[in-house]
Amino acid sequence: MKVKSIGHICILSKDLEATKHFYCDLLGFEKIFDFIKEGRVSGFYFKISNDNFIEVFENKKTENTHSKMLHICFEVEDIKGLKKMLDSKKIKTNEISLGSDNSYQFWVKDPDGIDIEFQEYTKASSQRTKKNVAMTW
Repeated sequence: MKVKSIGHICILSKDLEATKHFYCDLLGFEKIFDFIKEGRVSGFYFKISNDNFIEVFENKKTENTHSKMLHICFEVEDIKGLKKMLDSKKIKTNEISLGSDNSYQFWVKDPDGIDIEFQEYTKASSQRTKKNVAMTW
């Protein structure tokens, strides 16, 4: 049930190539996999260090800014235990599901309305295997 770390921060980008250049070429992050939608790259997953990541999705509709934070994700050790505890505290959660990156996940909103994702990685998680993710959403 313990939160291990920030799993990732998700941002929306108007320009994926510029975002990849900034994070990979300038800051030295490693692009470990792509998100593929309808046969083309629609986002990336960057490794910062160890198990710390930035998730980037293309969004041409963002206004007044190059990128913006969409949600924060925490990696957890016991996703079922955490969900059970939050449910017992009357925190609205959705069901645990296996994401297209092969990680278990569920979502809540914090008191300010920020989306919080909790993930428990598996041996097949793209965060571990570096395999691209076919976007189904």
